[in-house]
Amino acid sequence: MMGLDNHTFNSDFILLGLFSSSQTSLVFFSLIFFIFIMSIIENSLMILLIRRDPRLHTPMYFLLSHLSFMDILHISNIVPKMIADFLSGSKTISFAGCAFQIFLSLTLLGGECFLLAAMSYDRYVAICHPLRYPVLMRENSSGLIAGGSWLMGIFNSIVHTALVLHFPYCHSRAIDHFFCEIPAMLKLSCVDTSHYEQALHVNGIIFLLIPLFMITLSYMQILRTVLQMQSSGTRKKSFSTCSFHMVVVIMYYGPFILTYMRPQSYHTPGQNKFLAIFYTILTPTLNPIIYSFRNKDVLMAAKNMLHSNFMHKT
Repeated sequence: MMGLDNHTFNSDFILLGLFSSSQTSLVFFSLIFFIFIMSIIENSLMILLIRRDPRLHTPMYFLLSHLSFMDILHISNIVPKMIADFLSGSKTISFAGCAFQIFLSLTLLGGECFLLAAMSYDRYVAICHPLRYPVLMRENSSGLIAGGSWLMGIFNSIVHTALVLHFPYCHSRAIDHFFCEIPAMLKLSCVDTSHYEQALHVNGIIFLLIPLFMITLSYMQILRTVLQMQSSGTRKKSFSTCSFHMVVVIMYYGPFILTYMRPQSYHTPGQNKFLAIFYTILTPTLNPIIYSFRNKDVLMAAKNMLHSNFMHKT
């Protein structure tokens, strides 16, 4: 067993990746690179606007700034390595590098699950109980929610990273994925991981199903309140906003649940890669658009910042 452990800790892994050397892969690589740049710009701009404009100093936008920061870290944890591997032709990743990818990815995925649930609760209180909003969503409450999301994600990640990397990997070191992710790595282990997989399913209930249930319940209550509004214009706008939010939630939680809560026997490398694209690359790009840039307060803040910069230069 000591020999197995030494082999595990001293060897590099190989990421088979998302791209091959074909012309189609070059187009796909260019698209991923463009999405990465757009995600960094969008989320950075979102954080900047929230910090600069006093009108955005509300609990909702405070939580959004944390969501944007998580999205920047998450996509930066994965895509730059993909880009470097594609350009250099190298596919190796050190044991420490793989451990860091797992730790940061699980921290951000877990934290974002709770943060999205908290944001849906914020919208529920704001729309369904507007008079109680200042009491239920005080400034210190949003800070505690954001801090709690980070801490839950970090604690969960420490446990799973330690457990997964403790398994001996004595067969192939080739991970058929574009980053180090637990389901893909379990396939390489030469010991029985069924008990750990059961624990992973229980963990999925806490981090995935319960937050998703809270989000669904919140938006059902919001829609019920919206349908009772007198103004058809307000109803239409609120329904449109809720619909876009739920699309993003489904795009995030759906693939995440399919990846982490299905038995290993139902996993294929192609499916895992396809599903992971949604919650690691696409949603970090869509979140600022859906949650923020369709909002008139954010658009006004952006307009004011551009006007202020223009006046300063002239």
